[in-house]
Amino acid sequence: MESIIAARATDISKLERTGAHSHIRGLGLDDKLETRPNSQGMVGQLKARKAAGVIVKVIKQGKISGRAIMMAGAPGTGKTAIAMAMSQELGDVPFTSIAASEVFSLEISKTESLTQAFRRSIGVRIKEETEVIEGEVVEIQIDRSVTGVGPKTGKLTLKTTDMETIYDLGQKMIASLTKEKVMAGDVIQIDKSTGRITRLGRSFTRARDFDATGPDVKFVQCPDGELQTRKEIVHLVSLHEIDVINSRQQGFLALFSGETGEIKSEVREQINQKISEWCEEGKAEIVPGVLFIDEIHMLDMECFSFLNRALEDTMAPVVIMASNRGMSRIRGTNYQSPHGVPIDFLDRLLIISTQAYSEDDIRQILKIRCDEEEVDMTEDALAVLTKVATETSLRYAIHLISTGHLVAQKRQVAKVDVVDIKRVYSLFLDEARSVQYLKDYQDEYMYNEIAPSQGEKMAVDSF
Repeated sequence: MESIIAARATDISKLERTGAHSHIRGLGLDDKLETRPNSQGMVGQLKARKAAGVIVKVIKQGKISGRAIMMAGAPGTGKTAIAMAMSQELGDVPFTSIAASEVFSLEISKTESLTQAFRRSIGVRIKEETEVIEGEVVEIQIDRSVTGVGPKTGKLTLKTTDMETIYDLGQKMIASLTKEKVMAGDVIQIDKSTGRITRLGRSFTRARDFDATGPDVKFVQCPDGELQTRKEIVHLVSLHEIDVINSRQQGFLALFSGETGEIKSEVREQINQKISEWCEEGKAEIVPGVLFIDEIHMLDMECFSFLNRALEDTMAPVVIMASNRGMSRIRGTNYQSPHGVPIDFLDRLLIISTQAYSEDDIRQILKIRCDEEEVDMTEDALAVLTKVATETSLRYAIHLISTGHLVAQKRQVAKVDVVDIKRVYSLFLDEARSVQYLKDYQDEYMYNEIAPSQGEKMAVDSF
């Protein structure tokens, strides 16, 4: 019984939530920025991925900022997937993702919301030198009172390949060593200014102390030279985090509460001036990041005017936008424009177009999603699911994978078969069948007396 409980606990600890784009690891490009047909979770969209790869390379070099790129294409053509792949490729470069509708749902003004998003996407790499003690633990000796009452004292013996020193320990250091579970043979690093202890790993010289070690045990070389050295530590923070810390009475605690509110422009100007001074002195470095705005057509004229001006700022990130609209009305106006974006703003953009997936691409994507969701599916079922995706939509077909797996489990079979796909296809309607159902049974729904022309007029007025 105990072994069953332990096995269940282990399985639960290994569970990972599967998201819509959790299978994406990168853009699937080689060193020469040539696209691979199926790599790192990306399938198809060869031209769009290559264009995104060029943008990523220039961003990594830190040569551009204040540029705007739009990914335009029909729904379900992988615009958000390419943006997520770009974030994976960029690594430690700041990447912020928002939906355009978020700008209107917050308690702060639209321009303040966009400003905060811009500042989150700009990183500052701050360099500082600190004194550290780094060496291999030879012995830890802790003396406790016979009565159990009173302070603990102790001695810590550290060594490098060149020297060995004994340090006296206070109560705080003893508590830190106990918390980190430091023992003889560990290579540790002690920050002199804060007293923080970091375990770097086990020394290679003590590798044979135990018959077996866990996979998480890391072996490192014993440090050489002096025990006490100066090291350069680099911190990467965003401009928004610096804004919040300097604008609120509670300081960095406001980062955890999330209630940042409006930040005064004077505070930002002072921070920009200080960051510029640090850059000139070599203490800091600006890291222009990426701001991804999905559903850009949801912004209004005021937001587009603000973006026009914000992109000209010296501290502006690369802004990537996505839209699935063709010729549509600009929000808050009666003017139509491509993608629902004003013409003067479109002139600033580099536009990457995404094309509809082919049947082979859809089959590959569905196979990748089955692997990601740990679902075994027969070839016949995969062929049927591919046909469903071509006739309805890729997103609808992806939803049928997990539901089909549940139906297969109920039948107590290991693989999802055609009967399971047919079952969930009959249970869950796609968009076309749902619209047809509404047309057939329109009289049984409420407010069906509104004429189509009147309904369209009301929709336009409320938009």
